[in-house]
Amino acid sequence: MLALQILIDGFAISALYGLAAVGFTLMFGVCGVLNLAHGGIMVIAGLVGWWAAADYGAGAYGGAAIGVLAGLVAAYVTYFAVVRPIQRSRVIPRAEEEIFLLTGTLLWGIMIQVGSDYVFSNNPVTMRAMIPGVMSIAGVRTPRNEVLIGVVCWAAIGLLTLLVNRTRLGKQLLAASINPRGLTLLGFELSRIYLVVWTIYGLLAGLAGVLLASFIGVSSANAGALTASAFTIVILGGLGSVPGSLIAAYVVGYAETITAYLLAPTLRPIPALLILVVVIYVRPQGLLGRR
Repeated sequence: MLALQILIDGFAISALYGLAAVGFTLMFGVCGVLNLAHGGIMVIAGLVGWWAAADYGAGAYGGAAIGVLAGLVAAYVTYFAVVRPIQRSRVIPRAEEEIFLLTGTLLWGIMIQVGSDYVFSNNPVTMRAMIPGVMSIAGVRTPRNEVLIGVVCWAAIGLLTLLVNRTRLGKQLLAASINPRGLTLLGFELSRIYLVVWTIYGLLAGLAGVLLASFIGVSSANAGALTASAFTIVILGGLGSVPGSLIAAYVVGYAETITAYLLAPTLRPIPALLILVVVIYVRPQGLLGRR
């Protein structure tokens, strides 16, 4: 029975990680940015959603919508205040831009964590379930909200897949990830495409943040662990590989769930870090990445 409980819970948290990792991967594939403020953006979405629902009576769905909007705003601030100035700087050598982006987003993530701690405190908070009650799955009592989370995550991933593969905008995103200079020569503005990517990323990170808050809760202290999990997932899956990130999300999600059940919930972030170290030494290109 415990194994089945782990299987069910692991599926939900892995779907959440997959949703967050898809945006993270899309960001790197198109814009070439590894956003180390990722966990902070998810935390902002979860905390603001909880605050709107608990203190202002927005309700579970209203709070979730406000939380997603907060995640989008946080993504825009990250882009316009941190990433874009670095990319447009004439002082920073092009060869050193990547390390400046990593450092800049890392420091911004720390600022988000400290600011969230000041405004909301570092106590964990949990949003009210969007669908109350429990149901039985093969004899295991499972919250209906947990099932909803898995469905919503995969629905969002499916919509993103359709956008990328079946629309004109999606073709532009793919072209930008393959040959951005060629796309510019055809008359397309990369700045517009990058803004679209950050919009998609902000919506996905915000949605993942509010769903996480309604599942296991969030606090400002979670920001670093969430970033580490997402970073591990994209490295394990292969940088820029969406299918690889989805597979890696389930590896990391189940590893963390097993650790939480069999050892201690406080040790939940440890497997992601161990997996990251092993992957870097054994297969640095990831599961579906290229050397």
